[in-house]
Amino acid sequence: MEIEMSESQPVIRLAATDEATQAVATEIHGAHAVEHSSFPPFDASTYPGQLLWLAIFFGLFYVLMSRVALPRLANIVEGRAEKIASDLAEARRLKTEADAAIQAYEKALADARAQAQAIATEMRDSATAEAAASRKTLEGELSAKLAAADAQIAASKQAALGNVRGIAIDAGSAIVERLTGRAPQPSEIEQAVDASLAA
Repeated sequence: MEIEMSESQPVIRLAATDEATQAVATEIHGAHAVEHSSFPPFDASTYPGQLLWLAIFFGLFYVLMSRVALPRLANIVEGRAEKIASDLAEARRLKTEADAAIQAYEKALADARAQAQAIATEMRDSATAEAAASRKTLEGELSAKLAAADAQIAASKQAALGNVRGIAIDAGSAIVERLTGRAPQPSEIEQAVDASLAA
């Protein structure tokens, strides 16, 4: 063994001089290397402790899950189920209301169409009646005007015929007098003109 002194710390060195000491050192280091080389969970000497801690942690985990986490999850699931059931009931109620509103709308629409049809029929009948009354009034006025025009035409015709007869008598008398040199009898000329007008 050698001891060296330095200014800061003493250093001890073992000087292995013979082979026996080195072999013993190699065996000691080899035994420690074999002892520390196995993985602790696979070491059979630690199984009872590992199983004990596994049982303790599993029990704690089970108690924690059954007392804390699972009731909370059950409350959440139950709350969601109640919310879904409430939403479905509300949806059914709203659908019923919507169906009732649609039926009321369709009924109101049908009533409005029927009323519009009745109003249109009434207006058409009223317009037809007014047109018929107006047509009858107009026809009456036209008939009266036509009768007045016919009477006027007949009067004009009578006047014209009266004038034609007079003109024809005068012309006939002048022609006969010119051809014969003597004036004919007015009664003869009137007979001849009346016969000619009658034909």
